[in-house]
Amino acid sequence: MAAPRARRMDIPLRHVAAACGVMLFALLGKATWIQVFDAAGLRESPYNQRTLTARFERPRGEIRLRDGTVVATSRLERGDGGRPRYRRFYPGGSVYAPVTGHLSFYAATGIERAEDALLSGTDSRVRIRSIVDGTAAVGAAVGLTIDGRAQRAAYEGLRATGRPGAAVAIDPATGAILAMASYPSYDPNLYTTSDLAVLDRTDRRLQADPGRPLLNRAIRQTYPPGSAFKIVTAAAALASGDYRPGTRVAAPAVFRLPGASVRLRNYRGTACGDGLPSLAHAFKVSCNTPFARIGVGLGQDVLRERAEAFGFNDGGLAVPLPAARSVYPAGMDRAQTAMSALGQFDDRATPLVLAMLSAAVAGDGSLMRPHLVREARLGDGTVIAEAEPSRYRRALSIRDARRLTAMMTGVTRQGGTGSAAALPGVEVAAKTGTAENAGRDHAVFTGFAPADSPRVAVGVVVEGGGSGGRVAGPVARAIMRAVLR
Repeated sequence: MAAPRARRMDIPLRHVAAACGVMLFALLGKATWIQVFDAAGLRESPYNQRTLTARFERPRGEIRLRDGTVVATSRLERGDGGRPRYRRFYPGGSVYAPVTGHLSFYAATGIERAEDALLSGTDSRVRIRSIVDGTAAVGAAVGLTIDGRAQRAAYEGLRATGRPGAAVAIDPATGAILAMASYPSYDPNLYTTSDLAVLDRTDRRLQADPGRPLLNRAIRQTYPPGSAFKIVTAAAALASGDYRPGTRVAAPAVFRLPGASVRLRNYRGTACGDGLPSLAHAFKVSCNTPFARIGVGLGQDVLRERAEAFGFNDGGLAVPLPAARSVYPAGMDRAQTAMSALGQFDDRATPLVLAMLSAAVAGDGSLMRPHLVREARLGDGTVIAEAEPSRYRRALSIRDARRLTAMMTGVTRQGGTGSAAALPGVEVAAKTGTAENAGRDHAVFTGFAPADSPRVAVGVVVEGGGSGGRVAGPVARAIMRAVLR
């Protein structure tokens, strides 16, 4: 009788053993998954304090401008117990903060985060080279496309307005970002302290600042584009085949929006020219009623397709810093479509996309993919990564791009809304905007120069600045002058 009883007692034990075996295999499987597949993500997690601390135990690659100027580097200090510690230093301070970001014991932002693998030396291309050479892995230097003179001109121009804003400059031929400024800004050196109490106070203060200095307005903030969006509407009109720059368009003083009681007016409530100006003249003086009528006639689908060709509605745009999605809305009625054709209603654009509007026209209709990183270089000078310019979108045909260029040059000539952005001896193509925003109109400007051989395209927004030509135009002019110097 003992044997049957023993067998009965063995049954629960076998169940327990089987359960333990299953749990053991599950544990081993999970450990393997974490070590093989999740390791990279865990290393890069902002909550991994061990990884963050380890970052400061060896030198990190420099961040350099296109001319080699260093805007982020590592300095050797002595930590607890005399151990070496490398503290990050940002010589350019607040001018370059929207680009470089910062590296602290809490986290990394900007290029410091986007290119962390290269800068820290964990990128496979850097590690393989160190294994071959038998040396310790040292981060690669990241070379930016930023032009120092253009960046400083953008920052100083924005600061001179005394208002928050942002500016972006792009080389239309390559998509290289020459300037990316945001104001107000902050000094990234404030985040490099090893005193965690000081770091916490600094972060709390900057996070609570009503001016939002930590916000990169150039790519993370969207605004109503206002009349700058008339570039898209004009491009759609030209592409339809029903319009040319000389086509006469109805431009009454008042246009009642279809299906609504709202009456749209031109600036100062007057007719545009003689009430039947050419499309080019209506564009030059930025009349509202003709472009609203054109928008209704073309329809929202045509406008949306053209807007998306310029970069709207792309939620995946990164330079490599991720950009907020610029929006051309869907599901509008005819009245809303009329307002969207003027860059109002729910239209939203980053200063980056505003610069891309002009870059597309300047590129004969071919919009190049915007990018901030030019190359990555090892300490011995070996280039291990290099940007390859590529087309992002075909925004409009060559013929229509050249027609639109001629229309945009009229804006900076006498009588145009953008004459404040004119440069002596240089033909500037542009479009101004005053974006209505709950009683606080933003000043908007986009343009490029020289018109006949473009080298720089810009997008500028000054919050609460009012007139785009009068307030944002001079900022754009300073940036273009710095690039063309």
